[in-house]
Amino acid sequence: MSDKFSLCNHFLIAMPRLNDPNFEKTVSYICEHNEEGAMGIVINRPTELTFADLCEQLDIEITDTDTMNYPIFDGGPVEMDRGFILHSPVGEWESTLSVTKDIGLTMSQDIIQAIADGYDSDNKPPENFIITLGYAGWGEDQIEYEISENAWLNVPASSDILFHTSVENRWTAAAASLGINLEQLSTDIGHG
Repeated sequence: MSDKFSLCNHFLIAMPRLNDPNFEKTVSYICEHNEEGAMGIVINRPTELTFADLCEQLDIEITDTDTMNYPIFDGGPVEMDRGFILHSPVGEWESTLSVTKDIGLTMSQDIIQAIADGYDSDNKPPENFIITLGYAGWGEDQIEYEISENAWLNVPASSDILFHTSVENRWTAAAASLGINLEQLSTDIGHG
């Protein structure tokens, strides 16, 4: 991988022909991409779990009842028993990877406590967030190979799609930002 080529802060959009049940019709937000591989969070796969379920498992009391039914997402097939919070602004949490100056990925319980406490507490939660269990990972050169095989489209990420577009529209909205209608693509796309 070239030092200049990074998919960090990009969306990885599953092509219609991608039949992997872990990634079919998904959009992943790439949080890290270097010579060792890539790490991302699937942003359009809500699970049956809610924030209340997560807080119950962690023995966290919810003060802000507006967050109780917030969905927990399937962030990917790696470490599915571990929580990841993709959020904006970055803030100052115990364990955060700053993806951009505005977007962070936190893996510590203090941010969950802040979300449970809400805006009336001293420790303010992030304005925007997606809570996931698990993440998506790719080994060295794997993501580049899969893109070359037409499994994925990639596009610079948009915080509007990431945090403000409805879950069911994120896949098509991410592709539309490239001017592509995924529903009109053939599943037999070849190399140009």
